Amino acid sequence: MKSVYEMRNISMMMDLYELTMANGYFLTEDRDKKVVFDLFYRKNPDGGGYAIFAGLEQILEYLEGMHFNRHNIAYLRSLNMFDEGFLQYLSDFRFTGDVYAFPEGTIMYPYEPVITVVANIVEAQIIETELLSEVNHQSLVATKASRIVRAADGRGVSDFGARRAHNNDAAIYGARACYIGGVSGTATVAAGAYFGIPVSGTMAHSYVMYYKDELTAFRTFAKIYPDNCILLTDTYNVLRSGVPNAIRVFQEMRDQGIHSKNYGIRLDSGDLAYLSIQARKMLNDAGFPEAKIVVSNSLDEFTIRSILEQGARIDAFGVGERMITAKSDPVFGAVYKLSAVMEDGVFSPRIKISENIEKVTNPGLKAVYRLYDENGHSVADLIALAGEDPLAAGYVIDPEKPWKKISLEHLTARPLQKKVLENGVRTEPEENIEIVRERAAHQLAAEVWEQEKRFENPHRHYLDMTPAYYDMKMALLSEEG
Repeated sequence: MKSVYEMRNISMMMDLYELTMANGYFLTEDRDKKVVFDLFYRKNPDGGGYAIFAGLEQILEYLEGMHFNRHNIAYLRSLNMFDEGFLQYLSDFRFTGDVYAFPEGTIMYPYEPVITVVANIVEAQIIETELLSEVNHQSLVATKASRIVRAADGRGVSDFGARRAHNNDAAIYGARACYIGGVSGTATVAAGAYFGIPVSGTMAHSYVMYYKDELTAFRTFAKIYPDNCILLTDTYNVLRSGVPNAIRVFQEMRDQGIHSKNYGIRLDSGDLAYLSIQARKMLNDAGFPEAKIVVSNSLDEFTIRSILEQGARIDAFGVGERMITAKSDPVFGAVYKLSAVMEDGVFSPRIKISENIEKVTNPGLKAVYRLYDENGHSVADLIALAGEDPLAAGYVIDPEKPWKKISLEHLTARPLQKKVLENGVRTEPEENIEIVRERAAHQLAAEVWEQEKRFENPHRHYLDMTPAYYDMKMALLSEEG
């Protein structure tokens, strides 16, 4: 199947200032000079303890297919802002840089370089917006989905969010991100077709309302879909009509020798805790203890946790707008910052200084590692100079408490970034989404401390520095200060 980037050209997905800066570099600088940009973020959504990296596959597709067609060039020419030589350069454009990134699905933390771009100054500059757009959207939704799945505590969660997403792309790629974050499937057919995500769906209230009565609607549906017979019971009255009519249909199916593989009811309104408890009792008393109860209606990790704490009897959740839009904290905030410029054959570090301490950047071409204890738990992440042995000093520095020396005894280090694009070409084939999803699930289960998964006041994951890297950063700060 062709990627969306082969079917439509989104190479103009950029802010105008990227092109004005690139035009300026083209006219006044060595356009082949290599630079380094890092993509990172500053805080976890919802005050959480971690985030999930998602969107890399779409970035790689974009970079490999990036080009400017004659319509693009004609539009840019009409703005009367760009040198004709620059427009000719764009007409022949292909991205030829190197990209290093965390594997998609990796658990990530603030301030570490999730993606590093090494390319000439024009190429590195004009890709900023699309890289940020993909990471900010999919990482946000994947992280929200992960929180919701954890709140469901082993019960199924499905993405029902397409109609409340901000547009069709947000729905489709949001469904992809939800699946990476751990949901069991999606109602969005396009996402199932594009990415191989399991799809599921039952009926809407309109289906029930179309028929002369609720029982007829249920019977008709059950006849067509006996092995996927989830009946929506809240169109009229859940306990007086919906559940009794569903039980009647289930009994009729049983009497006809039909043993459904997947049947039950869905609740989409009302007091979901109370209604699920009452419905469970009615289903059990009627001899259908295996009938599932699925609920939906403005759910997120907080409402799900509250409902379950009230004793709700629920088997699965359909979650819509609060997951697909990450409603409680809808801005991820990743940024893309210059960190080094090639000078005399070596990368000279650059640093951004701000009155806001959180906006001071980590300079230079660097490597990032994850440190593990003897039990395989991640204890911290570590920034080192590129090419440096991260364990050589025997200790690391917490930049927020630089007087503390943290011993590396009994710890091992694993590099987090790998080269994913070389000279504009992928180094490896596309990863199956199941591998990406499993990576996120495995890291959450096996590597991340439970204290980092708390919804309230989670433990902060440390981002330490090797002494050599810390000294380099402090020297730059002293020079610029």
